[in-house]
Amino acid sequence: MEKLIEIKHLTTAFIDEKKRLTTILNNVSLDINKGEILGIVGESGSGKSVMGKTIMRLIPDPPGKILSGEILFDDGNILDKTEAEMLKIRGNVISMIFQEPMTSLNPVYTCGEQIIEAIIRHKKLSRNAAKDMAIEMMRQVGIPLPETRINNYPHEMSGGMRQRVIIAMALSCEPQLLIADEPTTALDSTVQAQILELIENIQKNNNMTIFYITHDLGVVAEICDRVIVLYGGRIMEEAMVGELFSSPLHPYTKGLMKAIPRIDQNVDRLYNIQGNVPSFQEMPKGCPFCTRCSDTMNECIDACPELIEISPGHKVSCWLHKN
Repeated sequence: MEKLIEIKHLTTAFIDEKKRLTTILNNVSLDINKGEILGIVGESGSGKSVMGKTIMRLIPDPPGKILSGEILFDDGNILDKTEAEMLKIRGNVISMIFQEPMTSLNPVYTCGEQIIEAIIRHKKLSRNAAKDMAIEMMRQVGIPLPETRINNYPHEMSGGMRQRVIIAMALSCEPQLLIADEPTTALDSTVQAQILELIENIQKNNNMTIFYITHDLGVVAEICDRVIVLYGGRIMEEAMVGELFSSPLHPYTKGLMKAIPRIDQNVDRLYNIQGNVPSFQEMPKGCPFCTRCSDTMNECIDACPELIEISPGHKVSCWLHKN
């Protein structure tokens, strides 16, 4: 497949309150192919949202710092671009749906005004033309009576409707890449299903590339083509969705699979991976998962293995698969 974005050896860190430099993304390399939905999954605290914001160059400096690597896109490196150049890319060529629909919109502007602003900035249309386009985008994402709803303030809409407004805003300039950072967070299950169906339909109708950040493997199975498992700021495993679910290789991936509730299970207690995700200040020297893994060996404690390809398209970073 043709690559849209190629990320090479990306390392992102933050300076904490004690002036210590803490690495969040550690030497991450991955490709995002044109027209695919690439899922990135992992527990909270794995570095997923930092990955999305790093691609968008939204890491505040300070305290954040992109220490090394390349994000190759459209014959250039995003990390080399000026802020003025990034303003032309954000919301136009690359858009992002942020995690919390209840707080992502500005409460003092109407929902329509916020969509119109993005269209005028990037499309250079007249205000009337931008308003017509905003109404059409609201209609496309399933907001009823968009001619009226365009004048509503965020507090006048439900969580599901606000998320549709955010999606309309993100899609208004027809971006090449849409980064969706857990877009169904804080929504009830019915609305979650509607939003997922909407995103999937938009991708199919527009052949859009989507980088979907989630902690829910059920969502990954439903809408993604390929998936990356992230833990401790490192890629643990990468595969096509079908192969990952049928043949998971990394102990962390296997643990996530076992933790999925199943309707045919008759157990008193659901499975959970032992321990908790360590803070990035306390991340182990070797494999970040070694303190929670039942298969830990001496090699795991001393060094983190490289990501290697076991079968076409299926990669894993684990000492169990180094021989």
